[in-house]
Amino acid sequence: MDATSTAVIITEELTRSFGAHIAVNNLTLRIEAGEVFGFLGHNGAGKTTTVRLLNGVLAPTSGSVRVFGLDPTTAGHRIRARTGVLTETPALDSRLTARATLLHFAEVYGVPARDRRRRVDELLATFELQKRADSKVGGFSKGMRQRLALARTLIHDPDIIFLDEPTSGLDPVAIRDVHQMIEWLTHRGRTVFLCTHNLAEAERLCDRVAVLAQGRVLAIGTTRELGSRLNRGHRISVEVDASDIARAVKLFAATPPVSLAEAVTDRAAVRNGSASIVLHGVSRPDIPQIIQTATEQGIKLYRVQPEEPSLEDVYFALQEL
Repeated sequence: MDATSTAVIITEELTRSFGAHIAVNNLTLRIEAGEVFGFLGHNGAGKTTTVRLLNGVLAPTSGSVRVFGLDPTTAGHRIRARTGVLTETPALDSRLTARATLLHFAEVYGVPARDRRRRVDELLATFELQKRADSKVGGFSKGMRQRLALARTLIHDPDIIFLDEPTSGLDPVAIRDVHQMIEWLTHRGRTVFLCTHNLAEAERLCDRVAVLAQGRVLAIGTTRELGSRLNRGHRISVEVDASDIARAVKLFAATPPVSLAEAVTDRAAVRNGSASIVLHGVSRPDIPQIIQTATEQGIKLYRVQPEEPSLEDVYFALQEL
């Protein structure tokens, strides 16, 4: 890593095989300090193996990797001193209290003895666990256990935090709490490497994403960048008089280059006498034609609005390539 670089993770054609199975295939990444980077893919796509490679838990079969400018194969202990990893199913000792759990890991990660209690108290407060600090973990809800696991991950104040499916199986309130914690980390300048198959979560939280399939990265960028490169997933939202909805859907579906016209249930709009239709396969330059078609057929338009492709649109378009 050169002196002016702000990248904290750089890989070049990183590959890891297990026998004949290639778990990570020619992975090339550059992740900047302070970035929330989404690593998207279904279970078995290679996300967890990549995290292990970046932390020096596994050695690559070929290719190169640098984290903080260091090679994880030879300097894994130095890298792990500056990273925190939250696994999908974090193991917590149900016999220990929340406070004892954090004090134990503060010692494991080398937090100076004089600072441990202060650091533990800070994290208990940050993750709203003060009232249960001296309760045994075995009596915690799944959301509380996840908050404690996140606190444990941050006990040594790491610069990079790897989160592997951090909201899997959580209820909506617990999911909201995890999202707020990720946003809190970014405000403190930390780098977050988020492994997930939750597309809405990634779209909300991530600066950039990499879409992974069978160990290979299909594309990297922002949602907008990926949508533009693919030229797919473009849509226009059209609002018409509710009495015209059936006729309008049929008309637009037969209007090139519309690939699909679907009515959207919006109770508030219906109460106001209007209804929405989403037109797929069209974008901003097609708006004049849409307006002309509706006008010629006597369909009143209240609104015509282009929509950016969602991460879900991009993800499934990439899977089809």
